[in-house]
Amino acid sequence: MYLTDAPIDPTSLLGSVRPSDGGVCTFLGVVRDHHLGRATSRIQYEAYGPMAEGEIRKIVESLSLEWPETRVVVRHRVGALEVGDVAVAIVASSPHRAEAFSACRAAIDRIKTTVPIWKREFHPDGTSDWVDPTAEPHNR
Repeated sequence: MYLTDAPIDPTSLLGSVRPSDGGVCTFLGVVRDHHLGRATSRIQYEAYGPMAEGEIRKIVESLSLEWPETRVVVRHRVGALEVGDVAVAIVASSPHRAEAFSACRAAIDRIKTTVPIWKREFHPDGTSDWVDPTAEPHNR
């Protein structure tokens, strides 16, 4: 299961990777209080579950082909989230740190651009906007 409507406990994902690996890289995407210079009070993630689960599974499988000794675990939250909530957690473990870092970064970049998960930001003034993840810079 890659999607959840429950809060994500990042430390619970550590148990899903190999403890004997020398490199463990963790990425947490956390709801921020702003986007493109505009205040954000909360967000809502929506997804077509079966399709999103399938796309994340394909990403994880492709990562295991690119970095055969690396294990990647992903959880993405759906539903209403508040500022500070973890929206996505990725843990990659590998015998060496370089592969763990590379696989972790590739996972989040691919999730943001290919998985059908939609984000709606709500603002303090009562307005809201749908966010196009493919329009966001990914190198920050």
